[in-house]
Amino acid sequence: MSAVTPALPKLDAPGRVTFPRVLLAEWTKFRTVRSTKWSLGVATFLVVAFPLVPAFVTLHHWHAHERIDAAPLDIALVGVQIAQLVVAVLGVLTITSEYSTGSIRSTFTAVPKRLPVLWAKLIDYAFVSIALMVPAMLVSFFETQAIVSDIPKEHVSLATASIARCVFMAPLYVTLVGVFALALGAIIRNTAGGIAAYVGLFFVLTPLIHVLPNNWQNMIGKYLPFNAGESMFALTHGSDTLSPLGGGVVMVVYCAVAIAIAAVLLRRRDV
Repeated sequence: MSAVTPALPKLDAPGRVTFPRVLLAEWTKFRTVRSTKWSLGVATFLVVAFPLVPAFVTLHHWHAHERIDAAPLDIALVGVQIAQLVVAVLGVLTITSEYSTGSIRSTFTAVPKRLPVLWAKLIDYAFVSIALMVPAMLVSFFETQAIVSDIPKEHVSLATASIARCVFMAPLYVTLVGVFALALGAIIRNTAGGIAAYVGLFFVLTPLIHVLPNNWQNMIGKYLPFNAGESMFALTHGSDTLSPLGGGVVMVVYCAVAIAIAAVLLRRRDV
């Protein structure tokens, strides 16, 4: 006796793979994964809460008539230096988690052109990152300024152009770090490898150039990802650092190159 295949119901309208639908699908995956909520929550907490420690320490030293070496905004920005690692890990996981579970095959079956998946992941990730980091950075600035308001050296105003630039460029830097890490994940397709590549480029490569002659350090060091990114939200700049605009351009170039490589490999490699 032959089995009877049930008839599937017809759709009211034929389904088409459009970029808005891919964007929505990737957004659904991004927001429903537990690691997204935990990573973004931890990153926001670090940006907001971590600066409270050096702020109170600085206030204590000032009342004790001890020398204060922290430059304006250094206290408010200290959380950014740590949060970028969490954001980068999430960026890598955003795509490598699908490779580790094998669900990337279903994704590319639904979207055979593949590249719209990459664009959608990048847009969703960048939007959420910047939307969370800007308010977190503003909270960090105002809370630390409230704590150190009695210290003339540390008191600054957001109405000052250079201060506003630092406060708003820091979240942009964190977002670019995450975008770069996501591209690394797409290139390497392995979570541990992607995270290792990010840590090596940002935290290992920078101190390694200290073995080079000073003139080489000054020439090369400012173009490394970590140093270029820091110059985006640094309050002061020297001859061995890039300008805020220059640092931003270098970071965008790093992201663009990584995304371009990821796009080419995504089209050429088997899943």
